Amino acid sequence: MSTSEDLSGMDRSAILLLSLGEDEAAEVMRHLGPREVQKLGAAMARMSHISTDQVQVVLSDFRSRLERQTSLGVGSDQYIRAMLTKALGADKAGNLIDRILHGGDASGLENLKWMDARSIADLIKLEHPQVVAMIFAYMEPEQAGEVIHHLPDRLVSEAMMRLASLETVQPAAIRELNEILEEQISGEAQSLQVASLGGPKAAADVLNRLETSLSSSILDNMRETDDELADKVQEKMFVFDDLIKLDDRSMQVLLREIPSDGFVTALKGANAALREKFFANMSKRAAEMMRDDLEAKGPVRVSEVESSQKAILQIATRLDAAGQLSLGGGSSEAML
Repeated sequence: MSTSEDLSGMDRSAILLLSLGEDEAAEVMRHLGPREVQKLGAAMARMSHISTDQVQVVLSDFRSRLERQTSLGVGSDQYIRAMLTKALGADKAGNLIDRILHGGDASGLENLKWMDARSIADLIKLEHPQVVAMIFAYMEPEQAGEVIHHLPDRLVSEAMMRLASLETVQPAAIRELNEILEEQISGEAQSLQVASLGGPKAAADVLNRLETSLSSSILDNMRETDDELADKVQEKMFVFDDLIKLDDRSMQVLLREIPSDGFVTALKGANAALREKFFANMSKRAAEMMRDDLEAKGPVRVSEVESSQKAILQIATRLDAAGQLSLGGGSSEAML
């Protein structure tokens, strides 16, 4: 197990829940979304040989943060709107606010978020590409990326085209889709308050979660049908070297979350300017050690570099979704 200083936010959360006991941890889990539950559960399962010192550090840090909190229990509409808009931005928060404050729900679609990727793929693989695009638009990009791996290439390409051109969806269409899904996975129909889904950014968010070779292949297929739309999607994508756009505070937030495993490999494929940006936001000792490790590392396959960089980009994306970072950007096996 890593030292307390090396623990990621997810590891700290896992240690905290393990320390609470089954009943209390279960009560906390009830208030989390499906992706958070899955990630936290996996982190808890990985925990082994946790020292007393590590537990004490995590609990002490949690208590310190809790003591600094204010406005606990405040539930006014104005507070919720302001909080979600500040955290997610107006576009992302809009539909979520409607579902929370106006009682809207999408139980059939929500149930998909609790299913594994292969099961979802089996459920939708025979659906029309427009239906698949609407489902992708509703999912978290990371989950949609996982589902893509289990779907036919042609269906994926057509669905991504439609996702990128999707702007607004009538509530009746979402309601009908919700009812169909509920019949297939068992649930209860609810009214919806959904108006805006999809677009180039939604397609880019999904493609960002895929391996470079797969995302490039999908973009190429999209370009054959609509070159202009493919360009809009690519402009919304970001690559590892785009992390240089982060300010120093954001870079330090990201560095605290990056596990040591694979970091050197990821930097092997980064340009010199981005490497220096990382080093400048580390302690002098840590930067020197990283430089030494990078210099000592031999040739690395591009596929290994891309895999390590994707893992870091996923962390950055998670922090971006939480409002702690702001990302933007756009995007051959050799040896580096």
